[in-house]
Amino acid sequence: MTIELIKGDITRIRADAIVNAANSELMGGGGVDGAIHDRGGPSIKEECRVIRERNGGCPPGKAVATNGGDLPASKIIHTVGPVWRSGQNGEAGILRQCYVNTLKLAESLDMKTIAFPNISTGVYGFPKMKAAQGAIEAVLNFNTKAIERITFVCFDDENFRLYRDILNTKNVL
Repeated sequence: MTIELIKGDITRIRADAIVNAANSELMGGGGVDGAIHDRGGPSIKEECRVIRERNGGCPPGKAVATNGGDLPASKIIHTVGPVWRSGQNGEAGILRQCYVNTLKLAESLDMKTIAFPNISTGVYGFPKMKAAQGAIEAVLNFNTKAIERITFVCFDDENFRLYRDILNTKNVL
């Protein structure tokens, strides 16, 4: 498995699956979630509506998949990260589950390449360093022969530097 790091817009990434940092209602919002829904077109929102009606949404730490709509990805895997509330409420474990459950779902869908945004570091307030450490550890500890490439896509300079520094210390980049 290859790990890549880029600074950019996840809605422009070519991958079998891109990950949406969704809200539990799966209906779009701000940040990555809003951009994916806006640029991906109405078919993504429609599939999210069906999932919401069938399952009541998506709880934090879990993952569901929809089509890629108008985006350059076959699938969108929506995962709901934790809202930061001091770190004493299991937030780190929930964030880890976002990555693990997303990777498990990607494997089950035969996705070979997957791109992750910085889950929970925007309006959900997860400290960026802790989120980067958790994301990288979850990915590195995930045992897969099916997934060939994982790309971390950082929208801002701070996340990009954090991921780069952590990945360099682990001799991954």
